[in-house]
Amino acid sequence: MAPDVALLMAITASGDDYSDMSPADARRSTEGEAALFGERVRPCVVEEELDLGDGLLATRLSDGRSNDALILFFHGGGFVLGSRSSYLAPARLLAQGTGADVVSVEYRLAPEDPFPACHEDAITAWRYLVEHARRWGVDPRRIAVAGESAGGNIAAVLSQVLRDDDVRPVLQVLIQPVTDISVHRASQDEFSASPALSAKQVDWFMKHYLPEGTDHRDPRVSPLLADDLTGLPPAIVAVGGFDPLRDDGLAYATSLLKSGVPVRVVEEPDNVHGYIAFTALSPTSKRATQRLAEAIKTGLAGSTGVGSAGPTTRGGR
Repeated sequence: MAPDVALLMAITASGDDYSDMSPADARRSTEGEAALFGERVRPCVVEEELDLGDGLLATRLSDGRSNDALILFFHGGGFVLGSRSSYLAPARLLAQGTGADVVSVEYRLAPEDPFPACHEDAITAWRYLVEHARRWGVDPRRIAVAGESAGGNIAAVLSQVLRDDDVRPVLQVLIQPVTDISVHRASQDEFSASPALSAKQVDWFMKHYLPEGTDHRDPRVSPLLADDLTGLPPAIVAVGGFDPLRDDGLAYATSLLKSGVPVRVVEEPDNVHGYIAFTALSPTSKRATQRLAEAIKTGLAGSTGVGSAGPTTRGGR
């Protein structure tokens, strides 16, 4: 683990554990931490609030460069925590690093709105962007979907839902995604006590997110278990070496490749879960986020950076 990341984890471990709190208290606590850990990124040229319908809000960020692409972004937080506000710094970094517009969605959270509310919101957001993209100079066929952690799950599920649509995502960017909760993989056991995402916290998330009796093998819960992954958009899958969800991401990347989907793996061996939100206090995390933005920029440009051979980008200190 990179020294600056290790120091950050020591600071995190010394604080309160949000999984000992109510969801409301946990949100107050983690929103405050996000303000501390997230970099003070300069505002984008355009930052406007959108009403996507039925009370679903989003923020569109544009760095003002000529680019006909857009990234539909879903924040992390275990389906219970997180917001557009707490992920403003990562959204700005992605907009500024890729040149694409970013639309960050305030999807509904559990336990007030449990599964599958977030996926319903993702479909609503997608339909809105396809209908309105041209007003921002964006080709509807140049919209990527992206998300971190729980948001990565939402992006993966949305890509599956839209597979047979006439207009579907040009790229799916899955950042440390949740792809299968039906089993525990080796990385989940190895890093079960990680201050960035512990097994206790994962259980807390799932308790609030999934109504009793929900089938954990439902592809909307565990997209890795979908019967057919062929025909999905090219993918960028980002993983951290010290992340309990590392093997979830790698397993999904492998399954996509076996199904003929072009995949690029962006591996950060020195980093932990949630690194895109730690850029203020961790230079290692900032460089990792910049590498991710560059990979997305390459993928959107349609270069060989996303290819069927499944190239891997490995970060370093």
